[in-house]
Amino acid sequence: MSNHLFDLISARAPDPEKIFLQTLDGHSISWRQMLSASARYANALVGLGVEPGDRVAMQMEKSPAFLFIYLACVRAGAIFLPLNTGYTPREVGYFLSDAQPKIIVCDNDRADSLRAVAEKADVRIVTHGQGQEGELYDRAAASPGQFANTARGADDLAAILYTSGTTGRSKGAMLSHDNLASNTLTLVDYWRFTPSDVLIHALPVYHTHGLFVATNTILFCGGSMIFLPKFSAPQILDAMSERPGRLRGTALMGVPTFYTRLLDEEGLTREACAQMRLFISGSAPLLAETHRAFSERTGHAILERYGMTETNMNTSNPYDGDRIAGTVGFPLPGVALRVADPETGAPLPNGEIGIIEVKGPNVFKGYWLMPEKTASEFRADGFFVTGDLGLIDNRGYVRIVGRGKDLIISGGLNIYPKEVETEIDSLPGVVESAVIGLPDPDFGEAVAAVVVREKGVQIDDTAIHDALAPRLARFKLPKKIFFVEELPRNTMGKVQKNVLRDTYGA
Repeated sequence: MSNHLFDLISARAPDPEKIFLQTLDGHSISWRQMLSASARYANALVGLGVEPGDRVAMQMEKSPAFLFIYLACVRAGAIFLPLNTGYTPREVGYFLSDAQPKIIVCDNDRADSLRAVAEKADVRIVTHGQGQEGELYDRAAASPGQFANTARGADDLAAILYTSGTTGRSKGAMLSHDNLASNTLTLVDYWRFTPSDVLIHALPVYHTHGLFVATNTILFCGGSMIFLPKFSAPQILDAMSERPGRLRGTALMGVPTFYTRLLDEEGLTREACAQMRLFISGSAPLLAETHRAFSERTGHAILERYGMTETNMNTSNPYDGDRIAGTVGFPLPGVALRVADPETGAPLPNGEIGIIEVKGPNVFKGYWLMPEKTASEFRADGFFVTGDLGLIDNRGYVRIVGRGKDLIISGGLNIYPKEVETEIDSLPGVVESAVIGLPDPDFGEAVAAVVVREKGVQIDDTAIHDALAPRLARFKLPKKIFFVEELPRNTMGKVQKNVLRDTYGA
């Protein structure tokens, strides 16, 4: 039977004995073993009563089995619902009550803590350990290694990914088979992935970056990956090196923190990166200083791109051509992008800041059980309102200046945090900064900056203010500057400005 997403994967499968995945200790799983394992898990899911269209939730640590279960859901026609391993049982309870999955697969040691919320939502817990234990593992091990794929069309749902929910209810973004397939096909071509590529996979797999961008790209190009349990700069450097009997990486996908921490390693040299083809960064803005320093140390220009849960990837710096720091490149083939007036939706000319809107086969089908919210996020002509503020420069490169909700309106004047952050970050002795708006009785909001200093540097708020005064209009200058050891970030490296607003709002 035709299964839109899995048919594209199987059609591109290489020699069955080629390594699909290799763990840090050298344990290898072939493409044949991966396909067989996904069939076994698909049979196991069906045996548990999972039917086409059912949701299968999963809160499980990163492991090869996580990928097998994802593929099993695709093959069985189920809708995959990965959950951040950092979510508390109470948070998981919300997702279970909202999505109403047939089962939740979790690590053995999570089962007891999730039992109450699962029972309340009438969801069955199915355990799976990190090794060879757990109910789902046992069922899969006893199942045949062949599976008649369930018929699924391009518009059928493949996954629901919940947005991070920094404000209000977390929303379930519904992603179809073709949302995932069309975007992956574009990325494989745009980033020149081939069967000879070996991706160093150090991202979490419950997020669109690690699961759909990284994993699907390798599935669609017929390549291989070195599968790390989590980010470790020494382990990534090891994966770049020649190791007898083990794969050697050619590409890395990461968040900005990957690259700042790699720069702290003495072993990051041109020689260490000689066999690497591509370094990609996303999920959070990459500092221009990081881009420059990495290029000087390695000879590689990091390729920054822009995407989100609801759309997968929208733009990318070019593979061939200038990869400009501070930009996220051009709209990907097949993706229409415009910058619009936030209120009217009228397109703005290049150089003007507005809300980024996108349209294309990558754009999701809407928010789960939220038709009114879905309708409010789309223009009449089908463009999705991303909520990101940005501009298109005179060369056509897209620049992100912040989230719409991060816009500061002080005394009736709009202030874009990124503009102020860029100036602060350029000052000697500053590692990075985050600019937020705080309540002010006179102006409505006042500009505040939270700054991370270089170790041992004594730069103070007066020095920063004096340095900014000639560069920024007075109304953009921070009224208050706070110094911290590090900025709060979520698991994908994004600065949590909502946490900073809560911390300093008083």
